[in-house]
Amino acid sequence: MRVVGSMGILVLFLLMFLLCLKVPTCHAEEEHQTSSFSSHRTVIDIKDGPESVVWVVQLSDLHFSVHHPDRAVDFKNLVPPALSMINPSLVLITGDLTDGKSKDLLVMKQNEEEWVEYKNVMEDVTRRSGLNKDIFYDLRGNHDNFGVPVIGGSFDFYSKYSINGQLGRTGHVNSVTLQDGERKYLFVGFDSTMSIGLRGPTNLFGHPTDQLLTEIDSELSQWDSQSPRPLSKISFGHFPLSFSASSQSGKTLRDIFLKHSLSAYVCGHLHSRFGKNLKRHHLSSHLFSSSQKFFQFNVHQIPSEGGKNCSFGAPPVEEFWEWEMGDWRKSRAMRILAIDRGHVSFADIDFKSGSKKTIILPTFPLDSRFMSKSSSHNEYECEHMLPSSYETVRALVFSVSPIVSVVAKIYDSRYGNLDIVLEAPMNKLVDSSSRGDLYTVPWNYKAFEDPSADRFWLQIEATDIMGRTTLTELRPFSINGLHAKVLWTWKEFFVMGCQWAALYYPILWLALYFLLLVLLIPRAFLFFSRKQYTYKNFLTAKGLINDIGWVLQELCRLPIAWFGFLGYLFYVILFPWFTGQVFTDPGERVYMTYMGWVVKSANNKKSHEYIGSPDIMVVVIPHLIFIVLPAMFITGALAAERAVHTDKFLSISEKKEDDYSRLNKRSLRYGSRGSRRSQFHFGGNWVRSILLVLCLAICWKHFKNCRALMKAYEMNPLLHFPVQLFVIWHESTGMVGLIISLKTLQLLSAEV
Repeated sequence: MRVVGSMGILVLFLLMFLLCLKVPTCHAEEEHQTSSFSSHRTVIDIKDGPESVVWVVQLSDLHFSVHHPDRAVDFKNLVPPALSMINPSLVLITGDLTDGKSKDLLVMKQNEEEWVEYKNVMEDVTRRSGLNKDIFYDLRGNHDNFGVPVIGGSFDFYSKYSINGQLGRTGHVNSVTLQDGERKYLFVGFDSTMSIGLRGPTNLFGHPTDQLLTEIDSELSQWDSQSPRPLSKISFGHFPLSFSASSQSGKTLRDIFLKHSLSAYVCGHLHSRFGKNLKRHHLSSHLFSSSQKFFQFNVHQIPSEGGKNCSFGAPPVEEFWEWEMGDWRKSRAMRILAIDRGHVSFADIDFKSGSKKTIILPTFPLDSRFMSKSSSHNEYECEHMLPSSYETVRALVFSVSPIVSVVAKIYDSRYGNLDIVLEAPMNKLVDSSSRGDLYTVPWNYKAFEDPSADRFWLQIEATDIMGRTTLTELRPFSINGLHAKVLWTWKEFFVMGCQWAALYYPILWLALYFLLLVLLIPRAFLFFSRKQYTYKNFLTAKGLINDIGWVLQELCRLPIAWFGFLGYLFYVILFPWFTGQVFTDPGERVYMTYMGWVVKSANNKKSHEYIGSPDIMVVVIPHLIFIVLPAMFITGALAAERAVHTDKFLSISEKKEDDYSRLNKRSLRYGSRGSRRSQFHFGGNWVRSILLVLCLAICWKHFKNCRALMKAYEMNPLLHFPVQLFVIWHESTGMVGLIISLKTLQLLSAEV
């Protein structure tokens, strides 16, 4: 037994040494995108009125699927009339054009039939909407990249069937500038998907490289030294920043966007099922603690220190809004985004209930929850803002029928109720030629100054010639540019507030260290400390620490189980987890480690590189936390219960005959078995039943996960991940074996 203990300590030092080694950072995509960059710049002159306002439409996550034809059918029926009514200057489709999933959602690779359908639907949409095909920009999403080994290859259907591909926009960055007589509006879209597209589920994150970031920086800077006109900058992509990795040098998209103080970054990817408040306000990092690298706990970032600085030499506030929008896949969502004299606003349209006859987008004042910026507050306090942009309430109104009246209503919530304080008819700006209808009404904006960001609420009501009335949702506003407080739900925080790419390795190593401590600390106490956690200690001094210590020390007394878990931790650190088919076309299999999938280098076939990190966290982290860790504790609990039965069996077998007789007499007083023994067996059976259910639940969950990986990457469990299969067998047989031994001890104790 001492030899086994010494081996455990030797293993401890060896494993600690391995864990202290520097973890390599995986950025295999860096070199592959070198030859793919060729920016595409376009300038569009806006000739028709209304002046100083433009609007665009965003769609995202269409997920056209052969298994769900309704998505394409609804898109074909609902989108063309809406686009014709709205008449946007641009249509931005921010990724996941097709689904690329099997009917059971387990196999994720490209399906050309879905791409042919997408191409046909988009041709019909452009024709029926009356819009020029050139104003459509459709980006690649991770679903459009499932299993694509090389951009431009035979399985890169995006390059063949997308509008960007058909129009020769082959670069990873495309920019388009809208300009009218007074302003410029720069839109920069980019593709940050993997250059080597893995199958899902380990294709989840955006992977911007240093070269991509440089290209985006260049495109956003193109008018900085040339244009005397005011400039608004918008960027659009597929991945939210919480699901975007850093580049090899450690730079991020957030750094670039803060540098240029974007008006907004619009994206998709997350879908509506996580919540409706998937928005995030970003401020320069030097105003916050280092924890902001990993978490943002609220929608807004508001620095706690510092007052207004009205000097003309003061540096501008580095900030931008990030707005994720709902998906077409299930929510049938569309967004209209407008820029009115530098003020950026949006309205999300839900087509689940059918087509819309009238759509209203208030463009000023802005929603203080999701659109106000810190710079607006500073400009207002310093009186650096453009007064003319504050002197009217403005709204865009789109309708299939002529509008007969538009009314602006402002409510005061100061006393707990919404009391109307302004109700005024709005007038349409009349131009000889117009792209859309902008309604305005003058107001005394200074009367609505208030230190509360959500005291005043705006609503616009429009009535068409058919008598149909349309109301916007109530939205708070702050003329002062203050932020109304909005709290994320836990799901919204989970997907927007956590920087998952930065969290992967900290979570991984914390999990591994914790698992090691669970194994090694009780063993160290067992061999080097006089304090032992036993069943007797448990009875005399019950408590959480004693309970856990007793359970884990009983696990240490099972060498097969203890060394099995320790050996498995060695395995997940040092060896491949499994091999699989990660591309659409059948070819050479590659293997996965905790650092990513290992593939041959594109430039040097003899060398290998890691790709798919941190995407593999969706496999690695749940396995360690929800499979390995519970298995350890349940195995220890079963070992502890076995120790209880063993102790009971030995104590009974060593009793003298007269003691045994007295025990029987006492049992007559409390029942046929005796109070103490009956209580013991009842408790033992109850606990054992729970442990058995938990054992089966872990095994079922593990089996389900392995089955999903088998289908996703076309694996044979005996050939391609035998260790994973062994873990299932080891957990099942080991735990069931302990239960059988417990039942045997119970029967023996009953006989004795």
